[in-house]
Amino acid sequence: QEQLVESGGGLVQPGGSLRLSCAASGRIASINAMGWYRQAPGKQRELVASSTTGGSTNYADSVKGRFTISRDNAKNTVYLQMNSLKPEDTAVYYCNAYIVRPWPLSARDYWGQGTQVTVSS
Repeated sequence: QEQLVESGGGLVQPGGSLRLSCAASGRIASINAMGWYRQAPGKQRELVASSTTGGSTNYADSVKGRFTISRDNAKNTVYLQMNSLKPEDTAVYYCNAYIVRPWPLSARDYWGQGTQVTVSS
């Protein structure tokens, strides 16, 4: 069974940094886009950052210049380096990946279980 396992969330003071990791496991032929979403209480889930296999990246305007997404394709892992954190970054962060399975060939989106990030003094 394919799954995404996240780690790295926690409590940090404003201005601090955290690094999230997400590792995909299971029967994986390839992974196309990988990314991070977040959902704050009472708000819709929103895209934070995404990365394609070719290395193209996309960021939400609210995190540009502060967050960096990166991938280790050999390890099927995506990272999110978060710097200069603000209280409004507080949310549950979810990893997402579009995984292609080998025989029988199939592909779909997978989600991690979520990791809490709290920015507070």
